[in-house]
Amino acid sequence: MKKLLWLILCLIALPAVAAMDGTQILQKVDRNLEPESYETYRKLIDIQPDGTKKEYVLYTMKKGRDKLLALFLSPPSDKGRATLRIGDNMWLYIPDVGRPVRITSLQSVTGSIFNNADILRVDYSAEYNVEAVEEQKDALVLSLKAKTGEVAYDKLKMWVDKQQLLPVTIEAYAASGMLIKTLRFKDVKDFGGGIRRPATLETDSPLFKGYKSVMLWSALKKATFPDEIFTLNYLPRVQELRK
Repeated sequence: MKKLLWLILCLIALPAVAAMDGTQILQKVDRNLEPESYETYRKLIDIQPDGTKKEYVLYTMKKGRDKLLALFLSPPSDKGRATLRIGDNMWLYIPDVGRPVRITSLQSVTGSIFNNADILRVDYSAEYNVEAVEEQKDALVLSLKAKTGEVAYDKLKMWVDKQQLLPVTIEAYAASGMLIKTLRFKDVKDFGGGIRRPATLETDSPLFKGYKSVMLWSALKKATFPDEIFTLNYLPRVQELRK
């Protein structure tokens, strides 16, 4: 009975997918991954070739398609740091420094394979245009091109689960055509509130042999925030949101 119900749901979903163009599919992927505005906790785990690990915990808030703020909760050496993204612009606030400093998308505030564009990711449809859509048996393969030169990756090749419209694998390329990294989305989980998405993101890179980084999501939910939170003046006060 369950198999029959699943088959019926699949047959209902297929015409809807077929009626969407590439941009609509990508926008749907964005919304299936997360609400337009939300809060969540993430753990970032960097794994060295010898197996040693370093872990970070971040409280993250996103508003709209291109504003994101992340506060470091651990380790103690990083606690209180905050990163802000507004469109293509990114900043890091360090309490001991007392002022925000500019950072770039290709840098990494954690020193991991995840760069700042991955850690402070906004909607894919805000950064990329869909150049082509290829249909495979169980997946749609989207070829994405960066809208501006400020985007971390010039091109993405995204495999999207045809039924769930969630990303499964993303290959990220430089303008030269070189593969920079591969992102793998795993462990689809029900977060409640109609949010069902991968709880795990793993990445590795041919540029960093033997290294691996993992991002884990928890307590992802819709949320609303005032605009003032996503400003440089508010960065010294971000910790107040956690009191």
